[in-house]
Amino acid sequence: MKRILILCTGNSARSQMAEGLMRHELNGEAEVFSAGTKPSSVRPEAIAVMAELGIDLTGHRSKSVDEFAGRELDYVITVCDNAAEACPVFPGRTERLHWPFEDPAGITGSEDERRAAFRAVRDKIRAKIRDWLYNWKTPYETSQRTPA
Repeated sequence: MKRILILCTGNSARSQMAEGLMRHELNGEAEVFSAGTKPSSVRPEAIAVMAELGIDLTGHRSKSVDEFAGRELDYVITVCDNAAEACPVFPGRTERLHWPFEDPAGITGSEDERRAAFRAVRDKIRAKIRDWLYNWKTPYETSQRTPA
């Protein structure tokens, strides 16, 4: 089974949403984790906008990338530039991918404006994951899926 780590700075929004979306899309076909180079806490806005899709992040916690040191991973996907620069080396045949997304946590304004920013980033992450998974599958498996 493939093992995928999604890495960001705080492991509070982008990587948490990406983990939830990737797990949802893969439906048990791979192990998916997320972590941060400087973990903080999961943002309530991320939990809320993922719940809109029926994906529950309430049990998620912000994890340090150090928790994954020495573990064999097939993919490490960085979702912010800071994490890409600070990403440690993982043993084995790990493939690193960089998918930079803007940080919705940096948006100020009303609750509605902040949630709109989180939704926009969530939707961009979902589209990227769907595109990647469509191309990641074998030709037979790909013929069974439709692109995003």
